[in-house]
Amino acid sequence: MADEILERELIGRVEELGYEFVELERAGSRARPILRVRIDLPGSTPGHGVSVDDCTRVSKALETILDADPGLSDRYTLEVSSPGVERPLVQRRDFERFVGHEIALKTTGALDESGRKRFDGELLGLAEGADGAELVRIRVQGGAVLEIPRGRIARAHLIFRWD
Repeated sequence: MADEILERELIGRVEELGYEFVELERAGSRARPILRVRIDLPGSTPGHGVSVDDCTRVSKALETILDADPGLSDRYTLEVSSPGVERPLVQRRDFERFVGHEIALKTTGALDESGRKRFDGELLGLAEGADGAELVRIRVQGGAVLEIPRGRIARAHLIFRWD
């Protein structure tokens, strides 16, 4: 529960500064935690986002929150960065914003008897399943359209192709 509260505080602070909170990744150990925060500029396009100065500004602002957290070791490492050109897709807004882009995603388990868990294709957007589940729609090679429950996606990101 304390982790969720801390993450909400970090999200709030990042957004107060005018940035988009992309994701928080935790690594390291309890004694030496590593917090990786990825930020972006609202509405930016891949390759045209935050600068080193933006990351520095956010890092300084987040340190005050982290330093005051009694549940976090004072030996933490904070890394603030851009999401990169292969930006992770985490929030609902990400799947709405990047419609038409090529994405890769991995599911938490096989979705059918093929055993396949990795899919690449054009993001078509979101839909609602018969059971009310949110579905991510992608067009894979060959033209087939897949609808993958968002709750079954372990990881999704944009695919960047070098020209």
